[in-house]
Formats: sequence, C-alpha cells, structure tokens
Amino acid sequence: MVFRLVLGCGAVGRQVAERLAERSDGRLLVVTSDEAVVETLRDESIPARHADPSDPETLANVEQPDVVFVGGDRTDVNRSALENARGRFPGASIVASLGGNPTLSDRQTFSALADHAVDADGAIVERVIDETASRSAEAAIGLRQELATIDGPLAVVTHDNPDPDAIASAVALVDIAESVGLEAEACYFGEISHQENRAMVNLLDLDLRNLSPEDSLEEYGAFALVDHSRPGVNDGLPESLDVDIVIDHHPPRGPVPGSFVELREEAGATSTVLAEYVDRFNIGFDRATATALLYGIRVDTNDFTREVAPADFRAASILWPHADVSLLQQIEQPTIEGDTLETIARAIKNREQRDSVAVASVGRISNRDALPQAADQLLAMEGVETTLVFGFRDEMAYLSARSRANDVDLGETLRDAFERIGSAGGHADMAGAQLEIGILASADDEDEVESIVSVVEEVITKRFFEAIQSRPGTSVGTYTQTSEWLFTLEE
Repeated sequence: MVFRLVLGCGAVGRQVAERLAERSDGRLLVVTSDEAVVETLRDESIPARHADPSDPETLANVEQPDVVFVGGDRTDVNRSALENARGRFPGASIVASLGGNPTLSDRQTFSALADHAVDADGAIVERVIDETASRSAEAAIGLRQELATIDGPLAVVTHDNPDPDAIASAVALVDIAESVGLEAEACYFGEISHQENRAMVNLLDLDLRNLSPEDSLEEYGAFALVDHSRPGVNDGLPESLDVDIVIDHHPPRGPVPGSFVELREEAGATSTVLAEYVDRFNIGFDRATATALLYGIRVDTNDFTREVAPADFRAASILWPHADVSLLQQIEQPTIEGDTLETIARAIKNREQRDSVAVASVGRISNRDALPQAADQLLAMEGVETTLVFGFRDEMAYLSARSRANDVDLGETLRDAFERIGSAGGHADMAGAQLEIGILASADDEDEVESIVSVVEEVITKRFFEAIQSRPGTSVGTYTQTSEWLFTLEE
C-alpha cells in the first residue's frame, strides 16, 4: 500500500488531494495551515491535519511516506516544506508545486530537491496525478525502496550474449543504483559478438563485466535481472539464486522470483522502462546511457515498427535531447564481417520452405549473432512470413526466429517445441532458443559429427514445423521425415 503525504492545500493541492482520496491503492494524509480546508476535507472523509507544512516540527511525527506532494499556493512556504520533506524523508519521491511567484533561485532549489517540480501557472491536475499516482511512478517508488534495503554491491545481470536492449538496461540500472549510494556493476555471461553490439559498447565506452560460470558470486550482496526474468534460464546464474530485482518486458513463462518485479509486457523494450526510471529518479541522463537506451528501444521495436507502444515513443522523446546522434549513426552502420555474410548465404541456400514458413540450418557457426541477421534476410524474401535459422557451436544448437504473420506467436511456438529440451522464449514476432546437444561431444570423428548434426537438423526442423502447425489458425505443409531415436534428448 502506498502512503501519500500532501503538504499544503492550495488551488492545485486541493484538487490533487481529492483525486488521490478516490484511489484504493494506499493511504493519504493532507497537512495544511488552513483550518477551514481541514474541516472540509474531513467532512469528505479525507484524512487531514491542521499544521504548518513549512514547520520542521510538523513532520517530526509523520511516518515515512512513499510519495510527497507539496501543493500550497505560496512559493516561500512550498520551498520550506520541500526542504524539510527532503531532509526528513530522503527516500521518498517528491513532487512539488513551484507556487505563485518563483524566482530563479527558487526554481534551482526545487529542481535540486524535488523529483518533479510543477509550474503552478501551467499545471493541470492530471499531470500531478500522473507524477504522484501512475503505475510507472509507483514502480519507481518501489524500486527506490528496494534499492534502499540492499547492502551492496549489486550485480545487474543481463541474459546471455546480451543484445542492445539488455546492455542499455543494465547500464541504466547501475546509474540509478549509484545515484542512491549503492555500488553496482553491469554483468553478462557469454559474449558480445554481433558487430553492432560491439560497436555500441566500444563507441559508448560502456562498463560491463564478462562473467564465466566458474566465477564466484560471493562478492555481490544482491542481484538484479534485466531483459529476462528467471535466474539460470538464459544466463549463467544458479537457478536457486535469490534475486532482488527483476525488470523485463518479455511475457514470463512460470513464476518470477524477486523482491521487486516489474514486468512491463506492453512496452516494446526494457530500455523504455529504464528510461522512465532514470527520468523519475531525476538523476539526469548520462550521454552514453541515453544513447544506449535509445538504441535499445530502436532495435527491439525495429525502429518503432514492431510491438511498439506509446510508452516507447515517450521514452524516445525523453532520451533524444541527451543522446549522441552522431555516435548512434556509427553504431547502426558497422562493417559486416565475412563470416556473417557467409552464414546468411548458407541460410538462403539451405532453406526449406513450406507455405510461408522457411527453416534453414547453417551448420557450424563461429558467430551466433549472425543467426538473427540471417533470419531477417529470409523474412525479406517473397512469400515468406515466418523464418527459423539455426546453427551449431561447440555442443549447442542456437536458434533464431522471425515472423510478420498475424497468426503466429513465435515465443510460444519455440517454447512449445523446444523448452523441454533447452531454453526458449521471446516475442510474437521474434524469438530464440538454445539446445544442448551433448551427443556431439562423444563423436569420434568428423564424419560421425556430421552425421549427428544432420539428424539434429532434421529433428529441429520437424519440431518447428509441427509447433507452427499446432498453433491455432496456422497451416503449413506436412513434414513426414523423422528420426525418433533423437527424442531421447527430452529425457
């Protein structure tokens, strides 16, 4: 339950108090020096106290609020109330009205102490309500409270082989944690191999730690997951790890652990959520972080054309003035490696198409990030609406899928087909999976390896076509070949 404290009850403050009283998600207390207003509010069953909101003694006996709204009409009274509230409640989210006649010094003080300063001359009640009671505001309050309880350092962990959205989200959460005095580090398992992802990290000089499964985690006092939601699933963490914070935009498959969990499925990117948090914490945008977040949103929404939401546009508008556009252009136009072009060529050559669904194995790969690029290239072919491209590296099979068909949910499709024998998930129009093919390690020679790979290719292709076929409203041609003995992988 959220506890909201209103200090001062002027023209805006009165309307805000009455609107907040209508909410059923928390408690409210109004403190004002106007005794008549106190009586009126009490008649309306709104908790109110007669006291001077600018007097430090007034706050001495008030319990810690989650949100404070300073809503008097006079600038000098609001400034004193703001200064006292920030000193008494350092962990609260504070929204303050500037009052009737603020000076430059007043504006600077309000900007420094309040999470959000509202100019009363142009304020509307809906704006203030949004800052004090919206879902994202309450989530920011919850995150602030959780960070305040953590005895760091905090490890902010992305999913394996992170993409721009995961990288940017981790860096932004580190900025937020450090703004409240908590030591934090952005971490990932695997590698950053896609040329655009490497360009992003290098050009923006982002600070990331590459963990290996053998590394000890004892140096960290707490853990946060970004852009995924379960430890041990698409990351190198133990499945039994206690997680403190989870921030993601993917639909979960099963229970999500964590003291603070924000799953914003309607957002097109986790970077959107983190951009809102940075803005609401009022810590200012580091240029590299803002550029990374903007790029993360653009990649995950395919330049605002795929699973995009109004929140993504709002976040982009917040980030744009702080981002380095010239660096963004360099990140988006890196050189393409020869191996990537060869992988794309093999996908086109080896594709097997049934109706509008194309599946391709590219065999052994050196760079797994070439797979989504190959899947995108197949999707651009005439008559193709859904693609799956997969390849092998060490003892793993990596899968990447794309779709522009309205009747296909790739995230669910890949989970149905492969989750029992690996990890799989994603969105309706793009998803991926990883399958451990341990049998490759026991092969004695290259011919035997190639024979096993051929059978695995057949099984992956079959299972994907069958999973597509089983989804409501979809239809693909019949796939008849099978090698049932390989289904022992499920055991």
